Formats: sequence, C-alpha cells, structure tokens
Amino acid sequence: MNRDELEGKKENLKGRLKEAAGVLTGNKDLEAEGSDERAGGAAQEELGQARRKVGEAIEDLGKKVKE
Repeated sequence: MNRDELEGKKENLKGRLKEAAGVLTGNKDLEAEGSDERAGGAAQEELGQARRKVGEAIEDLGKKVKE
C-alpha cells in the first residue's frame, strides 16, 4: 500500500464520520462536507491503487527483460 492509498483511506473514513455526525445532528453543512471528503478520499485511494498497479507492471516487465 502506498501513501496515496493510506491518505485516501484516512480521508474517506474522516468523511464518513463527518457525514454520519451531520446526519445524526441534522447539520446539512457537516453532512455535505463529510460527503465531499469521503468522495475525495475514495478518488485518492483509487489513484494510489492505479499507481501501485502500474509500478508492479513495470517491475514485472523489468524482470522479464532481464531473463
């Protein structure tokens, strides 16, 4: 897992907590802020996963070239 994946998971969780707190308290602003953070965290996590997969593919290609 890389830094983007970890940061994305953290933001996603933080957003979910804010969103839930907003729903429980009836605070629409907090709910919207949490929703935005959750979406941003999910996007960052996906970017990290894609970056890791590209890195792994390059490593595999390098190993095949050495053979």
